[in-house]
Amino acid sequence: MTTTPQSNPSDELKYGERAIAEGELITFPNPRIGRKYKIDITLPEFTCKCPFSGYPDFATIYLTYAPDEKIVELKAIKLYINSYRDRYIPHEEVVNQILDDFVAACDPLEVTVKGDFTPRGNVHTVIEVHHQKS
Repeated sequence: MTTTPQSNPSDELKYGERAIAEGELITFPNPRIGRKYKIDITLPEFTCKCPFSGYPDFATIYLTYAPDEKIVELKAIKLYINSYRDRYIPHEEVVNQILDDFVAACDPLEVTVKGDFTPRGNVHTVIEVHHQKS
């Protein structure tokens, strides 16, 4: 007897997974160019995987920036941050990569990204990076 392979619904990406996979940092024009102000974004549900053990790492990501000509769209940054959940990446690289991607997308006057990682094995890690437009 020959059987034909059937599609398993669990093999297909769910709509949220598709949105995360397709996500990019979308921006829109700053309505107050020339006025220096700060935007604080807190992302309390960050996850990635330890590249050495494969265990999940959890963190709160804090992003504070002074926009120049562009502002990041909030849903876009949420999807971008969620794209890290299955990546095997060290804490230090996470925060530096977020900074690099944010600067490339928004070109802010200045930005600080801080990753406050949940303690695991009695070790608490906080990494903070800063960029200022020259």
